[in-house]
Amino acid sequence: MQKSHLPRSVSRGHGAQLLNRAALALRTRQFAEAERLATEVLRGSRTDPAATSILARALLALNRADEAIAPLEKAAERNGDAAIETLLGAALGSAGRRAEAIERLSRTTARRPPFLPAFQELAGQLAKAGRVDEAIAVIESGLGLAPEAVDLQLDLARLHLGHNDRGRARVILSSARDAAPGRPEILTELARVLLLDGDYASAADAYRHALAHRPDDAFTRADLAACLLEMGDRDAGEANLRAAVRGGPHVLGRAIHALAASSHGRFFFRPSAVAKFLQG
Repeated sequence: MQKSHLPRSVSRGHGAQLLNRAALALRTRQFAEAERLATEVLRGSRTDPAATSILARALLALNRADEAIAPLEKAAERNGDAAIETLLGAALGSAGRRAEAIERLSRTTARRPPFLPAFQELAGQLAKAGRVDEAIAVIESGLGLAPEAVDLQLDLARLHLGHNDRGRARVILSSARDAAPGRPEILTELARVLLLDGDYASAADAYRHALAHRPDDAFTRADLAACLLEMGDRDAGEANLRAAVRGGPHVLGRAIHALAASSHGRFFFRPSAVAKFLQG
């Protein structure tokens, strides 16, 4: 009996469906399923950049970076794709091969037109290696090529904050907020700097704006509560702490710290007592 074969168009259509399902699984953090579906796509097209990217991201999320390196190397050699090269750098770094990661990412950042995530990944690898000044220089070089890149501005501010240079971080974050007022991660980072500077009213305002975009962000609500407690508004602070704790037990530690560390907070002798107080 002669074997029957699916038409090429149907086969491609099936591959596209698998790829869409893999991307959805990755977005919904079903990493094992994303790995399985991407692997199935790669059986028919071994260097497909989209499938390789999904597979690598899933493996990185599963703490199996070493397994992501080989397929990424093959795809990079075949396609010369900057996104694949950047993922390869991330995988090398996560697998403990940081020197190789930095070398490869340095080549990727030299490409034109620039691929900005490569600058972010290279700066991250340098910072993890303790080379923060070099990381700052990399982000600044990226901003020289793309001055309006808000993500690079955010990374630069975080690097300065890690150096305890809150003045520079504050200026950069204020500029980024003006350029992208709807980005809650910029607002929360700016609020953190303001909180550290003791500008509790401005920090609280920034946290409120961030919560307007992400009302279910329990950690941001706990940080808002810390500001309110420092301002002496104990009732509002404690109400926000209780609301934050209702977001899940993972917030309890942050809430306990905010309550205990504030100059207008409360002190409990037993952790169970403060937990009971916060859970109302």
